[in-house]
Amino acid sequence: MVDGSKNPDRSPRNKTIDFDLAEGHIYTQRCLKESDLCKDAPVLDKTIWGDTFSALKKLPDQSVDLLIADPYYNLSKRFHGDAFKKESQAAYRAYTQSWLERALPLLKKTASVYVCCDWESSLVIGAVLGECLTVRNRITWQREKGRGANKNWKNGLEDIWFATVSDDYVFNLDAVKIRRRVLAPYTSQGAPKDWEEGADGRYRSTCPSNFWDDISIPYWSMRENTAHPTQKPEKLIAKLILAGSNPGGVVLDPFLGSGTTSVTAKKLGRRYIGIEQNPLYCAWAEYRLEKAETDT
Repeated sequence: MVDGSKNPDRSPRNKTIDFDLAEGHIYTQRCLKESDLCKDAPVLDKTIWGDTFSALKKLPDQSVDLLIADPYYNLSKRFHGDAFKKESQAAYRAYTQSWLERALPLLKKTASVYVCCDWESSLVIGAVLGECLTVRNRITWQREKGRGANKNWKNGLEDIWFATVSDDYVFNLDAVKIRRRVLAPYTSQGAPKDWEEGADGRYRSTCPSNFWDDISIPYWSMRENTAHPTQKPEKLIAKLILAGSNPGGVVLDPFLGSGTTSVTAKKLGRRYIGIEQNPLYCAWAEYRLEKAETDT
């Protein structure tokens, strides 16, 4: 039985998932290998282990309701055996165009697309999305983590571009409205005006903005945390899924990492397809999906 940690001596409060492949091989065995993919293969609720560029070409056309992508940010960085080297903006543009061109045929006409990026890769990704989709907005997430710099501002923000295939798309506003405490409770003919009163005070449901400052990155005492160096929080991905898809809808993540999109989709009653080339991350994703059966 895998307990999620390869270090039995760490604090019991440390929930970080960090086992190795030797211990987690049972989870990679649950994955669908990209080499075994074909157009008729069942792919719903699967973790596909293999190359994204090859796998995307083998998925069924117009089958995806929501695409959430977290590609590498054009930084020199290592990910548990996978090394990435920063490229020129032209090369990164070509990379972005390449994976997006493969993903577009999979999207339904009513599909939405969200792409995560840092400030620098955002310059490229936003432009490329605008060439083939309708860009609706750019969300900025204040993630409150980042290294300081002697001659620059500390980078504590990330962008998430929101685009759609057409003007007919899903946006479930009520599912993502924000509850704000009412400071000046106006009334109309003695009744509350656009606010409600509960046991803990007076609140108003308001439209969410494109600046998100209420979501923490996963940290060591959270059960969702893994040793993946750029893991997104479930709360952040949940907002995208709730707004951009309906229950039973299909959510695709072509850069799954340690599984946050698939896990969150499962918890929210959506179908999911995740593609990841690193076998260790595939194992962590499958472990988290198993835990999601009871961890809601």
